[in-house]
Amino acid sequence: MSTKSDTLARALGWVSLALGTAQLAAPRMVNRLSGVDDSRLASTVTRVAGARELMHAAALLGSRRPGPWTWGRVAGDALDLAVLGRAMANRSGRSGRYGRRRRRAVAATAAVTGITALDLATALYSAGLGVRRPMRLQASITVNRPREEVYAFWRDLENLPAFMLHLESVRTTGERHSRWRAMVPTADVEWAAEILDEQAGELIAWRSVPGSMIKTSGSVTFTEGPAGRGTTVHLTLEYRGRGRALGAAVARMLGEYPEQQVRDDLRRFKQIMETGEVLLSAGSPEGVRLLSRLRQRPAQPVGGRS
Repeated sequence: MSTKSDTLARALGWVSLALGTAQLAAPRMVNRLSGVDDSRLASTVTRVAGARELMHAAALLGSRRPGPWTWGRVAGDALDLAVLGRAMANRSGRSGRYGRRRRRAVAATAAVTGITALDLATALYSAGLGVRRPMRLQASITVNRPREEVYAFWRDLENLPAFMLHLESVRTTGERHSRWRAMVPTADVEWAAEILDEQAGELIAWRSVPGSMIKTSGSVTFTEGPAGRGTTVHLTLEYRGRGRALGAAVARMLGEYPEQQVRDDLRRFKQIMETGEVLLSAGSPEGVRLLSRLRQRPAQPVGGRS
């Protein structure tokens, strides 16, 4: 799944491709625009920098996870800033042609500084540092039961652990408040939640109360199924942890593949609504709790429900 940091990293890859091509094809022109001298050594350094940029482009554009490769651009930016800083120092106090080149060097340094900040922000973002990224998950399924019945089962929040395997329990503490308990491999995590919006038969939206250990929110909508048959259930979940350690705990809680976990949760929900229980087959996911499989029975033909 592509992230915003990966998308930005690929955009920086195209920048590296354009810049590297220009530095290799026309190093003297690049040097003049940057305020660097026209010496043979300067042209050689520019060509080397161009080759480096093309290597960055290959890594950023060819990788499935380009975000971490932006650290290479950060290191290259530091070298470029050092070269431009020397160019400005060599033209300090001079006027005329040298003064114009110094102004170009100042402008180029400002531009590279801005790009450096963007590269650094992308690298930090891809590493999960300096930002608080929510984990947003979505899934839909059609259940062959009336919408009112499907809504009523979900509205009783204590039913959720029956099909959401990462939940250990949900305990109702008020008309719109509840306490949730989830299991991770090394510990249990608890938080209080409140219902923010509710439209009978159509929508339930909730979130963790302020100050909870895990910031989470979710919503589920119920609409008429295709051709007016059954109910289409659309679930959205969002988790936002404080810091990398808690973010990792949330990821472990939801399993190695959170998107698939949510789809599997809805599949189990469909089974419960249509057959009264979760069916076990050779392809059933184990989720994060092996004990949850003890509540399942082998799949077998079932009669239709009226």
